[in-house]
This record gives sequence, C-alpha cells and structure tokens, in this order.
Amino acid sequence: MFEKAALSQLRLDDSELQDEVTNLLNQLGKKGSGWSSWTFKKVVMRLGSHSLIEHDHQNHTYSIHPLVHHWSGTTMKGSRHCMQKLVLTIIAISFPLTRNEEDYKYRCKLFKHTTNSIASLKLEDINTIVGTHISWIYAEAGHLKEVEALEAMIMEKRKRVLGDDHPDTLASMHNLAGTYWHLGNWSGAEALELMVLEKRKLVLGDDHPDTLKSTENLALTHWAQGRWSNAEALHLVVLEKRKLVLGDDHPDTLESMGNLANAYLYQGRWKEAEALQVVAMEKKKRVQGKDHRGTLVSMNNLAITYRHQGRLDDAEALQLVVLEKSRAVLGDDHPDTLIVMGTLASTYREKGRLKNAEALGVVVIESMKRVLGDSHPRTLRAMLNLAVTYGKQGRYNDAEVLQVAMMEKSKMVLGDDHPRTLENMANLANTYRDQGRLTDAEALGVEAMEKMKRVIGVDHPDTLKSMSSLAAMYRDLGRMDDADGLEAVIEENKNRRDGS
Repeated sequence: MFEKAALSQLRLDDSELQDEVTNLLNQLGKKGSGWSSWTFKKVVMRLGSHSLIEHDHQNHTYSIHPLVHHWSGTTMKGSRHCMQKLVLTIIAISFPLTRNEEDYKYRCKLFKHTTNSIASLKLEDINTIVGTHISWIYAEAGHLKEVEALEAMIMEKRKRVLGDDHPDTLASMHNLAGTYWHLGNWSGAEALELMVLEKRKLVLGDDHPDTLKSTENLALTHWAQGRWSNAEALHLVVLEKRKLVLGDDHPDTLESMGNLANAYLYQGRWKEAEALQVVAMEKKKRVQGKDHRGTLVSMNNLAITYRHQGRLDDAEALQLVVLEKSRAVLGDDHPDTLIVMGTLASTYREKGRLKNAEALGVVVIESMKRVLGDSHPRTLRAMLNLAVTYGKQGRYNDAEVLQVAMMEKSKMVLGDDHPRTLENMANLANTYRDQGRLTDAEALGVEAMEKMKRVIGVDHPDTLKSMSSLAAMYRDLGRMDDADGLEAVIEENKNRRDGS
C-alpha cells in the first residue's frame, strides 16, 4: 500500500495535506519518484524488534499490536487524529479508479484498513479527492449508506468551493445519483441525473464520455421505475455513441450492452437479451477478468434470461458458479451475492425444488433486511419471490401475509403503478383464488391486468400472465364466455409479440 501510494501520480487539491503525506512516505521509503524497499523493511524491522508491529507473511499485511492502538488512543489524541487522516489519504492515493481485476481485488483488501482509519474522523475533515476514492472501497463492499454520506459531503464541498457548474461538482452529483439508485431512491436519483445531464450537455457536449454516463444513469433509473421503452431508447443511443467514442471493448461500452440487454429482458424479448448478454459476458471475461464483479453480474443476468426461456438446468449451472465466485470475492452478505442467491432460489422454485427455494429465500430476506433495510426494493423483491414459493407449497395464508406486507411497502417505496407493485398485486389475486376468495381475486386481478396494460403494455409477458390467471378465475366462477374471450385476446397478443 505504501509503495503504491509513493508511486502514485495522483495529486491532491490540498497542498498542505499533500506535503504531509509526502513527508510520511519519505520516512517510510519514498525516494524521489521511486521507492526503496530496503528502507521500508528497515523501518518495519525496527518496529518489529519492539513487538510494535507484526507481519502476516501469508497475506502480505502488517498489523499494529492492540496495546499500541490503545496507547495511541489515550495519549496521542490530536496527533493520532492527524495520523489517521494521513493513513486514510495514503490508502486513497494507493489505487486508481479503474475496473480491471487486479485493482478491484486490491481495493477489496483495503476495506478493513479503511474502516479503521476513518472511524474517528469527521466527514468534513476528509479531502474530496480522498473521499471519492474511499467511496469506491465502500461501494464495492456493498456499504451504500457510507457511500451516500461521503458523496453528499463531497458534493456540498464542491458546490461551495467550485460552483454548481464545475465539472468536478457535476461528477460528484452524478456519483450521488448513482448511489441513490442503488439505495432504491429512484425519484431522488432521477432529479439529480436530469440536472447533471442538462448541465453536462451545455458544458461538455452531447458526446462527451461524462455526458454519456449521465444519459446511461438516467436510462437505468427509467428501467428501475418500470419505464422500459424509455430506458431502451436511451440505452441504444448511449451504446452506439460509446462504440464510436470509446471502442467496442471498452468497459463502459460493455456495460451499455448489458444494460440494453436488461431492457430487452424486462420487456420479454429474451432472444435479443440473450444475444447481447453472451457477447458482453465473454468480452468482460477477457477485458475485466473472470472474477470481476461486473463479469459476475453479467453472468447472473444471463442465467436469469435462461430461466425465463425455460432453460432451467443452464440457469442453475451458471448461478452456482456465480454464487461460489461471489462468496469468495465479495463475501456472503454483499448485495450482489444476495441477488445471486435470490435468483438461484427462483430457479429452484421453477424446477419444483420448493424446500431448497424456501430455505434460500428465507436467508436472502433476512440478510437483505440486515444489509439494505426492510423497505429496500431488493428486499421487497425477495419477499415477493418467497411468497410465490409459499403459494407453490400450498401455504396460502403464509403467502398472503407476505404479499399484503409487501404490497403496502411497495406502494410506499415504488409507487402504486410500478411494475413490481403490479406483479405483487397479480400474485396476491392468485393467492385469493387459491384460498377460494373468488370475488376478491377477480377484483384485484382485473385491477392488476388493466394497470399492466397501461404501464408495461398489453403484449408484455407479465400482462399476458395476469390475463391468463384472470381467465382461470372466470372459469372457476362459471363465466366461460368471459374466459374464452380473454384467452382469445391472449393468443392474439402472443402471436403479435412473437411476430407470427
């Protein structure tokens, strides 16, 4: 870490802090623009001879004796605060903000050092460049609330010092909007993204990479809000421009391919989604590495497409590989790992392995509540999936309890007309039908179907599924003409969607 920091070309915008960091690194082994391993080893040996520091040869790390930590906390006070600030700065400048596998794995190792160094610091004491780098460590570890706090601090500082329209201020707003998205605060994300996009178009131009990033973020927000056709249109624009500006194999271009594939996936256009996902996944393996977080996400997305296509064995095989790698690289409680566990649980359910699906689904919900919170969209999605599993098991009362709770939270967090809210509404209608509450089932089923027609389209797979369920209810009620009429509409829309 110290060597990487000493060799870093990054320069801070605080000259006093830069000088203090340089002086400390000089004492540890920095020699001009180079590094003396011999000097560093001599310093470590001197500390080690007094049992003040220990070297873990297997993991290539150093640790300070607990008594030294206690002594520094009770006697150094101000100087200890200064030292922690310097160490945090050294951590931050020791890595570039790149997505290659080597740098990513290195940042993963820095998480514990970062939390120790930042523990007694106030956010306003952290330099904005340092904060930006540290936020990457927290983000990749899945600690999004800490990222939000850091990025909000950075944005306010840059507005105050640089002004609202400075490129660095816009970058901090862009980053905060992305974190809002991951936290499920999509209205907050959209408001910031629209502001940044308009300013970047004026300041940088339509085709600048930073402008394209803002457009991509806005498209992702539209996708999360269920506005999939809007998302698709924006993703297509960004992908074509990134190919021209950055090249076909640039990580940002590959990210655009994956995002466009997701827009296809959620519109039920599975063949188009698969074709793009396979290309993006193979290129990410080559460009970013097989174990990179972005590669693992693309593999899991492809597995989801396989499941929708009915290729359940292919989906399970791929998800098991991704889950093993995610646990090894990210840890059991990382949001990405939990997402993979959730999608694997869905695959188990579709294969009829209901006990496996239930066990995994319960673990996912409890972990997501702890990591992301009770009302996070990912937690709500996990609740929806477990309720479906309960329904498949004939545990209709358990399914109803979960679906009703999820319905209220979903309306509050996502909105009454969000596709996920409507999907849960249709599922709850099916539960009422299974319970023999046909009048309640019909009323809710009709409401869900009509809203789905308006929000996601009459030929979307979820809409057709809700129509099919409603037709079955009509048959239960002896309304055969209504059932026949609805099934004719389903067939017509399926044919139109499939192009036949």
